[in-house]
Amino acid sequence: MARRKPEVRMRSYGVYSKWESSSKELPDLVEVTTEIPAEIDIEFGFIVNIKWAKNSELTFCIDHPGILDAQGQRRSAFDGVVFVKTNDWHFFLGDTIWEPVADKLGPWRLTLELGGRTVAEKTFLVHEPNTD
Repeated sequence: MARRKPEVRMRSYGVYSKWESSSKELPDLVEVTTEIPAEIDIEFGFIVNIKWAKNSELTFCIDHPGILDAQGQRRSAFDGVVFVKTNDWHFFLGDTIWEPVADKLGPWRLTLELGGRTVAEKTFLVHEPNTD
């Protein structure tokens, strides 16, 4: 029998409740947006649903605007690999803002690749919070 082609669907994106990476529970969506105020501990990103790809390699990348390391050098994008756990799997890709805030301002591009092709992508603009 022919194997089904994987399906990937973005379920939501924006600001989420605090996420614990060790938890099986995904964060709750707070607001749909790509405009993220640079507030400490704000969680942002997206959730995708992946079907028919169990055990497939999912590559993620979080390309940030220029976060600096302890020596003041720009860090590389955050990237890695996870394996799809079931044939109907929800996955959260996101990040949060921490001190110092200044090097977190600007566009953050989050991407997922499955089988060498981009299956989900969203760019978030982290900006100074409104002080009105």
